[in-house]
Amino acid sequence: MRVATIDIGTNTTLLLVAERNEQGIVKPLAERAEITRLGRGIGGDGLLRAENVARTLEVLREYTREAQTLQAPVFAIGTEGLRRAPNAQDFLQPAATILGTPVEVISGDREAHLTFLAAQRSFPREAEGDVVVIDIGGGSTEIIIANAANITYRQSLPLGSVRLTEAFVHSDPPQAEDVHRLEAHVRQTLASVPFPAHATLIGTAGTVTTLAAMAQELRDYDPAAVHGFRLSRQALHEQRLRLRAATQAEREQMAGLDPRRADVVFAGATLLAGIVEQAGAAAVLVSDRGIRWGLAFDQFDNLRLATVPPGEIRP
Repeated sequence: MRVATIDIGTNTTLLLVAERNEQGIVKPLAERAEITRLGRGIGGDGLLRAENVARTLEVLREYTREAQTLQAPVFAIGTEGLRRAPNAQDFLQPAATILGTPVEVISGDREAHLTFLAAQRSFPREAEGDVVVIDIGGGSTEIIIANAANITYRQSLPLGSVRLTEAFVHSDPPQAEDVHRLEAHVRQTLASVPFPAHATLIGTAGTVTTLAAMAQELRDYDPAAVHGFRLSRQALHEQRLRLRAATQAEREQMAGLDPRRADVVFAGATLLAGIVEQAGAAAVLVSDRGIRWGLAFDQFDNLRLATVPPGEIRP
């Protein structure tokens, strides 16, 4: 069984083509990530800009060709940028034509579910205890708390690297007043989250994987080095200090940092630091497998159900 899953986010558009064999093992056949900036402006009027729509549609054309080459049906989802945009149909209509299937604009709850599913399947041992799974996106952050794989709390918060940058970062490098306002906003928004003591903190998506790559000084991004890496609280603090002191031009030269993230990564790092502080965590277990993986697992599960003959009992 093969599927191609596409995650159309506020800042990035990601592709996974995956295959599940007869033993139930899922392996990637292709993965792509492009920074398309579809939801830039989410902190203002929320309108999708024509140039960002065009850029993202072109990436979808490339992804569709790749999925067709690998003979994988496409499943595409959109997140916070498309949930908020008053003119989302300007993107969704041509996107459906390109993909041959509609883009599912998912709720924050479904986004949280897919995020947790990806983390649970990636780190089954850790998921047996108390876990907090976080997905820091461009426009929103999903937080899922679970015990023994039973979700006890999930929330989509209006926090994201793009959204926070647009709202609070107005100088290069960030000035003290902006940083203090940003930190205070993060603390206030996270205050109601019931973080359990001594839980494993699992982080996914571009901000987290970027900081893990920076901590390891990876000149070329290596998923194998990032997935499963434990980003300590001290290492996160050190990277955030580096980002705060640097100009954007200087950040663009840092090992492990995609230059196209250089303008929003400081706000994302501040958000991650706030989550680590509120959770009382010593480290973040980094996952390179975000909601595109959760969607793939979800589709494989649905395909398995569809292929069970009537009356047969599934194990």
